[in-house]
Amino acid sequence: MAKGYRRVDRDQPFLLPPDMREWLPADHPVWLVIRVVGDHLDTSAFHAGRRTGGAGTAGYDPDMLVTVLMWAYANGLTSSRRIEAACWADVAFRVICAGHAPDHVTIARFRAAFPGAVEDLFTGVVVLCAKLGMGKLGTIALDSTKITANASRAANRGEETLRKLAAEQAAKAMAAHAAADAAEDERYGEGRRGDEVPPEAVNPAARAARIAAALAELEAERAAEQEAKEAQRQQRLEAAEAGTPVTGRPPAAARVALAAQRAARARAAQRAKIADWQRRNAGRAAAGQPPLPGPGPKPVQACARVAAARARLARAQAAQEEAERKAAQEPDPVRNITDPDSRLMPVRGGAFIQGYNAQNVTSEDGLIIAEELTNDTSDGPWFEPMLAAAQKAAALITAHRPPPATTPDDQGSDDQGGGIGQVLADTGYCSAHNLTCAGPDRLIATSKHRTLEKTARQAAASPGPASGEDAPDGPIAAMTARLATPEGIAAYRRRGHIAETPHGQIKHNMRFRQLSMRGKPSAAAEWTFTCAVHNLLKAITTGHLTSQALASLAS
Repeated sequence: MAKGYRRVDRDQPFLLPPDMREWLPADHPVWLVIRVVGDHLDTSAFHAGRRTGGAGTAGYDPDMLVTVLMWAYANGLTSSRRIEAACWADVAFRVICAGHAPDHVTIARFRAAFPGAVEDLFTGVVVLCAKLGMGKLGTIALDSTKITANASRAANRGEETLRKLAAEQAAKAMAAHAAADAAEDERYGEGRRGDEVPPEAVNPAARAARIAAALAELEAERAAEQEAKEAQRQQRLEAAEAGTPVTGRPPAAARVALAAQRAARARAAQRAKIADWQRRNAGRAAAGQPPLPGPGPKPVQACARVAAARARLARAQAAQEEAERKAAQEPDPVRNITDPDSRLMPVRGGAFIQGYNAQNVTSEDGLIIAEELTNDTSDGPWFEPMLAAAQKAAALITAHRPPPATTPDDQGSDDQGGGIGQVLADTGYCSAHNLTCAGPDRLIATSKHRTLEKTARQAAASPGPASGEDAPDGPIAAMTARLATPEGIAAYRRRGHIAETPHGQIKHNMRFRQLSMRGKPSAAAEWTFTCAVHNLLKAITTGHLTSQALASLAS
């Protein structure tokens, strides 16, 4: 074993006892994980938060704690108490700890330091896998998966309920402070103080803080939504008044006002027409000429244009009333008072979970090269950011991959080492912007895959006119036509295996179905750590990560 774990500083290793080295066979995967963390990953960010020196027993080495957590997550253990028990009872964990098992408090506190430190760990694992010949970029896939948060759906509250809870918490805090003051006056005498400040006065309740955060987020979201709607409304009204109307369907908030503007213009135009006719008729009478032929313009209320504008205004008003009625029937937006950053996420079968939406980009050989944990229920807005992250990761992989002659497994792949060849994504990412934004070639489903293949078979039986780029949804129509070709069908069929296999590995084999940490920064860091563990297991199970491979990297 190259490096020990429990030590005062990095120059004084606490070596594994010789008898403990015989507890596991030499080819056991845990030895590989120990060597990878100790010799091939940058854990300086974890070491930076470690307290050294001073009185007391030396603290646990961060390398050891990282290895413990990696092995725990790889084996479906996320509870700090279960990990502590495994460090006493499981041979592999005892070998990692070198016989010095940390307690669950130490594990929990160390894991709480993940934000800000785990990103370098994930990048280090990707670089290591690239050095071992992994990370085929000929075809990559982007997919999302819903992951349950450490919060219950029953903890969701609406805005009014949050206001009541916030008021109750404030009243409880005031009552507690008053009771503490009265108790101190009785104990120490009025006008005197004790040696300690009541804990209620210096440590605000975490529940009250979460309620306040959830309420503030709801209020900010509602204010931003109203501000955006008002800005769109003003833009359309100003454009209409200036005579340069914007194309496209106007926002709902502006339809009544725009219809009222058109009705007013129609009435003004008819009045001007009547006034002009009367002026010309009076001029002819003053000149002794006969009046103008015909009955003249119709009254304003009888004009067909005015009647059409008035009917359009009535329809807009009726539509607004119907929209307000439906909005009143819809449930109010809610926030979770256990984890305010989590959201209600739709899953298959029409059900909902309280959780997050994880975005992952996977290489052709199953390596997660880019990841992001979001609380957005939709996938579309994340295509471009994840594509940029994947391109950055691809450059890193290309820079660290070995020469082709040393990686026979890469032969026959369409990955030529020049970056990403093609991106596959499902229909959740389909939009004209995502189809046309800068980046590598992509196939994004415009509907269910089975529907696309059925359409292709029908088109082959009875070919019709093809959709052109000049159609209103040109990029989407072009992508639909491309996915209906035999080449498009064959290429897109690879998406399921590439994109969804890592999610099955994480949720089924690693048994990671629920986050342990709360709040988006901590939950995102835990998901990043989980993806790093997945990549490390992938390297071990595919035979890329071996003792010989690590020895060759060290030489």
